[in-house]
Amino acid sequence: MRTLDDIVPPSRRKEVEPLSLSNTNSRGPSSGSGRPPKFPFTTLIVVVLVIGISLGTLFYFSSSKVEVTPSTVSAAIQSSFTATRESGNLPFKIISAQKIASQSVKSNGTKNVKSSASGTITIYNTQTKPQKLIANTRFATTAGLIFRIRTAVTVPAGTASKPGSTTTKVYADQEGSSFNIDPTSFTIPGFAGTPQAAQVYGRSTSDMTGGASGAVPGVDAVIEAQARSALIAALTPDLVASLNSQIPDGYVLLPGAATTTYKSLVPTPSTTAGQVDVREQGTVTAIVFPNAALASAIAKSVSALGYRDESVTLVSTDKLLLTAGTDALDAEVSSYSFILSGTFSLVYGIDQARIAAAIAGKTSSAAEVALSSYPEVKRAIIILRPFWRQTFPQDPASISVVTVGGTY
Repeated sequence: MRTLDDIVPPSRRKEVEPLSLSNTNSRGPSSGSGRPPKFPFTTLIVVVLVIGISLGTLFYFSSSKVEVTPSTVSAAIQSSFTATRESGNLPFKIISAQKIASQSVKSNGTKNVKSSASGTITIYNTQTKPQKLIANTRFATTAGLIFRIRTAVTVPAGTASKPGSTTTKVYADQEGSSFNIDPTSFTIPGFAGTPQAAQVYGRSTSDMTGGASGAVPGVDAVIEAQARSALIAALTPDLVASLNSQIPDGYVLLPGAATTTYKSLVPTPSTTAGQVDVREQGTVTAIVFPNAALASAIAKSVSALGYRDESVTLVSTDKLLLTAGTDALDAEVSSYSFILSGTFSLVYGIDQARIAAAIAGKTSSAAEVALSSYPEVKRAIIILRPFWRQTFPQDPASISVVTVGGTY
């Protein structure tokens, strides 16, 4: 006999069977869930590495630096100075340039010329007393050529290290082109056999020119004058360019420190028939000074600057004017006096070791206070890395000092 309760209708089997399976699985753990969860070691290692690299980067790019903008100053000046040749607190050098320009013009026949060469010499005296020289005193070259002064001169007293000197013009003892000579030294024959022979002497720094004898090409006076004016105009920029090319590195040429002279040379026959070459000689001589030494001397002369021997450099000299004293400007001069007037501009130099020593071991705020007392420092930007560092290293060598905005 069948019992109806034991039979599950087909329509209910789908509902019952899942429930039965679910109940069965809940009675014990499943086959894949028997292990405990793992600790995230990989994630921890990555985090530690990131932190370590970040800290290492901060320390690698750590720095103790100060960026310094140097001070500049402009002021007026009207002071006298004395420089010494390539020595002392204010040394100097003499530079010069010489050029000859010519222009061909129409010849106007020939003319007989008898002219003596002439030029300028500087006479030196190493005696402790002045030396008078009468008119027509002879000066002899090593080749025996004789030149004379036409007016009496007195050469100031001096010493062997600093001779007295005067500049004058000399004329060849005879006519002719053989006296057109290059710069040379001179002795005074009248002093032969006396102590003055070695104590008084002369030297030229430019050519002796103008000597001629015999027939030379003639030139119309008006045409010659026009040609010479044009030659001088052409020579001037060439002389300036040639002089500027000789200024040594680190030296400065001031307005008024150069002297230019022009000399008319005897016309010569041209390579073109019927033409004659009009020639003009230009000579420029200048005194130049080391920029830093001159800037220091100028700064010392202006008491209002409160200058204390800091490093300074002139950055603008266009408004300065040099007026020469009585000293001759030639190759043998050992001292030179002059007056500077006008306005100047200079910039302070930055001694990096001095700045680093001043802030070593100080906090950033204390370093700012210390640098404010330095006249050469216009502005200082302090850079300390990492961000938590607030003090400069004790060793100045570990501090970087950078100059910005200066001209040197």
